[in-house]
Amino acid sequence: MTANAKTIAAAIALGTIATFVSGCAGRGGGGPADTAYVARDVETLYATAKERLDRGNPTLAAALFDEVERQHPYSPWARRAQLMSAFSYYVARDYTKSIQSAQRFLSIHPGNKDAPYAYYLIALSYYEQISDVERDQKVTEQALTALREVERRFPQSEYAADARLKIDLVRDHLAGKEMAIGRFYEKSGRWTAAQIRFQNVVENYQTTSHAAEALYRLTETSLALGIPQEAKKYAAVLGANYPGSEWYDKAYELVEDHAADTQVALAN
Repeated sequence: MTANAKTIAAAIALGTIATFVSGCAGRGGGGPADTAYVARDVETLYATAKERLDRGNPTLAAALFDEVERQHPYSPWARRAQLMSAFSYYVARDYTKSIQSAQRFLSIHPGNKDAPYAYYLIALSYYEQISDVERDQKVTEQALTALREVERRFPQSEYAADARLKIDLVRDHLAGKEMAIGRFYEKSGRWTAAQIRFQNVVENYQTTSHAAEALYRLTETSLALGIPQEAKKYAAVLGANYPGSEWYDKAYELVEDHAADTQVALAN
């Protein structure tokens, strides 16, 4: 994930939460050093949690917001505290607890006006956990599902606009994973297995930045498998869609030099 993408996510999250808590804080003051049970009035407890968050201690803030709900479960402050807890865990990079808190909020208040933000926070928490393409991409799939849910449920919201941008980035990431596996198979001489991966990119991720290379790799593997007509077909598609790309130039040279060969030296 790029630094710019994280900056956008954080900016939206912080802007939203600032609006959400506007007018909610009661008495500011100090606060407890920990969350050991002490009966406190709800406004003081909520304000203490908010103060901890503002002072850069989101983990303690989250625990205090949880305490608001525990001590005052039927108060209007409990609803606010649930979502603030989810946000605090997100800021603390405890994404699992952030997701759990947001899901709890939605299970209790599915039609609440802040439900769109809760869905968005879940998506962000998955998105922030996306790892490089060399690792398992289960969380990437979860991020894509959650982002699509935001877009589906709230298509006109600011969250949907950001979700659409992130969906493109996630799809590009998943295509990159397919390409990495395909290149591994190709270098191992497992041409058919490599082709399956490259074809998946062409068929399911054709709008990503990896599509042109996937077509080139299909040209390579087709020649390696001894089916030059297929290689020419992929090179032609590459030329039609990416005529000025380096991948088309390489594919053209490859077909010109090896169209009759059954094995070719792989490009680097």
